[in-house]
Amino acid sequence: MTHLALELPDHIFSALRMSPVAFVREMRVAAAVQWYAEQRISQEKAAEIAGQTRVAFIDELRRRKVPAIQLDSAELDAELGND
Repeated sequence: MTHLALELPDHIFSALRMSPVAFVREMRVAAAVQWYAEQRISQEKAAEIAGQTRVAFIDELRRRKVPAIQLDSAELDAELGND
């Protein structure tokens, strides 16, 4: 496993009202949600990055109002047999 070090001013944690541990956890989830929303990673990979189960990640997407299913109109038509 790779470990990363990130230097941040101490006052960042108090401004966000988070402990460093909670901050890291939130960063992982926020990054995973953003990358998933950008369609850069799969739902499975995003859940792994977030340190969550896939079901918990889908619930997180719902809380953040990010669609869990990402189909464009052509893909949706193909799925529905309207092609």
